[in-house]
Amino acid sequence: MSLSSEIPIGERQIREAVERLAPWIHKTPVMTSRTLDERAGASVFLKCENLQRVGAFKFRGAMNALLLLDEVAKAKGVVTHSSGNHAQALALAGSLLGIPVTVVMPHTAPAIKQSATAGYGATIRLCEPTLAAREEAVADEVARKGLTLVHPFNDWNVIAGQATVAWELLDQAGPLDAVVVPVGGGGLVSGTALAVKARSPQTLVIGVEPERADDARRSLASGKIEPSGDPRTIADGLRTSLGERPFAVISRNVDRIETAGETEIVDALRFLWERLKIIVEPSSAVVVAPILDRRLSGEGRRIGAVLSGGNVDLGPFFESLASRWL
Repeated sequence: MSLSSEIPIGERQIREAVERLAPWIHKTPVMTSRTLDERAGASVFLKCENLQRVGAFKFRGAMNALLLLDEVAKAKGVVTHSSGNHAQALALAGSLLGIPVTVVMPHTAPAIKQSATAGYGATIRLCEPTLAAREEAVADEVARKGLTLVHPFNDWNVIAGQATVAWELLDQAGPLDAVVVPVGGGGLVSGTALAVKARSPQTLVIGVEPERADDARRSLASGKIEPSGDPRTIADGLRTSLGERPFAVISRNVDRIETAGETEIVDALRFLWERLKIIVEPSSAVVVAPILDRRLSGEGRRIGAVLSGGNVDLGPFFESLASRWL
């Protein structure tokens, strides 16, 4: 099978996604920091997808997938399984387009995430907190109601939507020596790789994941998808195993995978909050960890980094403030 038939996304499809999404998404800003540049020994350009609709890049892929549905599929509705940003993204996209959305979520999902997803208009179906239970519930919804599955990352239309992040970044920041993105299920890093290599083949695409959830690093080394298991990491959005379609792209187009320890992730998170005044989630901060310790940079290099989302449960933080000061 040829590469083109395996990976049906190229420059044309990404350009079309950019145009398709333009009326719906926020063109998020790129931020720079002299302090960050000094620490990194490079010029760093932060693509702030924490300021995207629903607070994460996921809205791009979800909206692109829904816009490409035929009218019959739109009328019947869609289903997905997610307890995080994809759930909220698909719910909002469906609400804006008048497409019914059902989200299968584990009953252990935080109430704040369930509430946000329902608030965007989705129907929530709770299940046991296992991948098998999620997939069984999704299959039941598809069989009984004829819903279309919009997978969080193992979907070419979703990947094409996520590719628009890096496309915008290159437009905004100019030529880059490297683009660094977090790796979970692989939708963002695979979309990034396709966009970057289409426009600037010499630019490195580097994925970053927690040391405790290093399945992408192991998969790239072994040449096959290695399961993530159930890793314990503060970067909870990056605990998912890679999908087959993202891995097909990663194995050909991602230059390497770096990892970050839990302490490094927390230090990067604190740096972004305190010094840049950017509220991001730990899954975003993971990309800044190897930049801060200069693993990715040499003097004078230009590095783009995607801050993938900013959905943080601040309840405990404010409760702590209240208990201490009020």
